[in-house]
Amino acid sequence: MKFGLFMMPSHSIRENPTLAFERDLKLVEYIESLGFDEYWVGEHHTGGWENIPAPDIFLAAAATRTSRIRLGTAAIALPYHNPFHVAERMAFLDHLTYGRLNFGCGPGILGSDIKLFNLNPKDLRPMMNESLDIILKLYKERGEIFYEGQYWNINGMQIQVKPYQKPHLPIYLVSSGSGNSLKVAAERGLRVISGAYTLPGSLKLNEQWDFFESTSIDNGYSVNRKDWFLGNVPIYVSSSRKQALEDISAGAMNEIRNYSFRAGAKPTFELYPGQPESEITIEQIIKQRRWIIGDPDECIAQIKELEKVTGGFGGLLMLSLEWTDVNKWYKSLELFSRYVIPQFNDSVNGLNDSYNQMVKDEISGNLPSGRAKKK
Repeated sequence: MKFGLFMMPSHSIRENPTLAFERDLKLVEYIESLGFDEYWVGEHHTGGWENIPAPDIFLAAAATRTSRIRLGTAAIALPYHNPFHVAERMAFLDHLTYGRLNFGCGPGILGSDIKLFNLNPKDLRPMMNESLDIILKLYKERGEIFYEGQYWNINGMQIQVKPYQKPHLPIYLVSSGSGNSLKVAAERGLRVISGAYTLPGSLKLNEQWDFFESTSIDNGYSVNRKDWFLGNVPIYVSSSRKQALEDISAGAMNEIRNYSFRAGAKPTFELYPGQPESEITIEQIIKQRRWIIGDPDECIAQIKELEKVTGGFGGLLMLSLEWTDVNKWYKSLELFSRYVIPQFNDSVNGLNDSYNQMVKDEISGNLPSGRAKKK
């Protein structure tokens, strides 16, 4: 299994954004040093808290500070941009990262962003679909490209710098479980990142993969669970669950009440329609949204339970948190890397096998001594 970090980002509107961006870039360097596989960044234009408007520019800066970790956009909101510009910029960045780039995209879901661009919510998904078709033509076909659509027309355009990765950089659609992104990705041979939390009435996680797999096969594409990622998962590791809750509860509830609720997402946190804010507790949210919280063993058990529920997946993208101080957050990441990740990427299998064999030999008396016998 691969492990990565997904950064919305989510920064307090009271702090200096320049310093926040620098902290985000240092975080990329840190998680690469810990052995994380991927780092993904979102795109937002309003609301104050999620303040990176151009993830490709941010990742270009991150690429200069790293050498191994894969970098991804999660997600470029395709309806906000001309598809030619998106295709060209992502192909260019693929070269600047020497093929370390993942291209995650979606329709855009933040209401204040949709209002900013004066878009009809009903148009977002068809706009995304049309943009994707144009981008794929620009990547796959040589020469001038022509496309006459409802939202965009491409008349004799071509990208002179094709993607570094062949046939093109990996393209992921972000799915909330409604089925549209799964269907669109399956019809085009693309990959999927599913949110670990799905709204009532949406496809459950195991149903998402089954639908995606069958639809992909119907369209002539083979898929593999190792390419299926689960994203937006808050994970925090400490010496105990009690300590973890003490570290993050105040910060988490501050962000949820002052950003998520104000952005219109309160209904998604409710146990019943109209549940008062004062009744919505951190314990309720953790259970409802599958947060992974506790000591290393508890976190391992929770990820294994997620594997069981889904039938298996290839990557887990944990949410970048600013719910506690930087030192505690870095310690959580270190604990996760030291003790949790090895249980899912087989890196300690040889160590355990060797140790168990030594213990078996010692118990059975088959362990020779290297000490010289006294004469």
